[in-house]
Amino acid sequence: MASIRRTLSPYQDRSHQNGGNTSPFALNSPSHKHNSTTRFASPLSTFRFIGGDKHIPARKGYRTWRKSIYSCMLFFIIGFLLGLAPFGEVEDVRSRDFSFEVNRPPTLDVKEDIVIDKVELAVEKRENVKERFDYVARKQIIVVTPTYNRALQAFYLNRLGQVLRLVPPPVLWIVVEMNVASTETADILRGMGIMYRHLVCAKNLTNIKDRGVHQRNRALEHIEHHKLDGIVYFADDDNVYSLQLFEAMRDISRFGTWPVAMLAQSKNKATLEGPVCNGSQVIGWHTNEKSKRLRRFHVDMSGFAFNSTILWDPKRWKKPSSASIRQLDTVKEGFQETTFIEQLVEDESQMEATPLGCSKIMNWHLHLEAHDLGYPKGWLLQKNLDVVLSIE
Repeated sequence: MASIRRTLSPYQDRSHQNGGNTSPFALNSPSHKHNSTTRFASPLSTFRFIGGDKHIPARKGYRTWRKSIYSCMLFFIIGFLLGLAPFGEVEDVRSRDFSFEVNRPPTLDVKEDIVIDKVELAVEKRENVKERFDYVARKQIIVVTPTYNRALQAFYLNRLGQVLRLVPPPVLWIVVEMNVASTETADILRGMGIMYRHLVCAKNLTNIKDRGVHQRNRALEHIEHHKLDGIVYFADDDNVYSLQLFEAMRDISRFGTWPVAMLAQSKNKATLEGPVCNGSQVIGWHTNEKSKRLRRFHVDMSGFAFNSTILWDPKRWKKPSSASIRQLDTVKEGFQETTFIEQLVEDESQMEATPLGCSKIMNWHLHLEAHDLGYPKGWLLQKNLDVVLSIE
């Protein structure tokens, strides 16, 4: 490393007259002290000024910087040597294939028996999920109920609604009232927890006996207009139904019928009205009233159900006429059922016996209506009861 030394003047030991060392080049002179503390640094070298026999030490920062470089180089060499050391299995790079193709699909070395086992496990898993959620594709049942204001209306609607709640969904309950939708009926329907539609029939009636006919026709118009898909069933609110009846309806393809137990108007005997079956075929009819023997089909209004697509898709069933299918109010009372069924099917060959052999009675038609009463007897007391409380 280069250094610059300043030579002393030959007149350094010369004594002046005043006896002091006042030479500008002397070590004790102010100018020399100022020059001895001046340092020059460069990227390549460091300059040191030496006065006499004394040396000025180099900067400490330079030594620290040089020591850090030596340490980094030492650790780099140690790490490089450790990386080359064979601690594990060494793979021969020369044996690998580094050729790449753009459209070359990846190949997997999988045994055939392992793939078959995985497919079988996937099928078993799907079956378990199906059993867990109990998913079954069911036909929708569309229950049509005409109702009107009377003493036992709330009782009948609540009883029928509780039965429909137990039927597995999907179930649609269409309730039809005359002229206006009452708030009492709406409250009952909202509290049932089932899917429903509350309709109003605004037709002016000349005969009160035709009320149920127009209410059912209003529901048929709604089904046809919205093309509701399902099995249509006319369920009066005063009848009694079993859950087996609604379960059997879902097996109906076009038109199904079954016998209905009826209580006579005199309430002293029970009659049976409906089909006589041989397996799934209808071969005859039960009837006990002479006035109705002229009917083509001896069926009660609650003794049959049909596919709703007959109303809005007649081509599916190869029906020649596309006229709307409705119940008639011009026929004699008791003939509404047979005239309506004649629009759905041609004869007994297009009917389905429900259940097989018509061996069960699944609903009952009871005439238990209270006439000319605002409330049943015993509900309204003419005088208030006097209650005496004794306090001991």
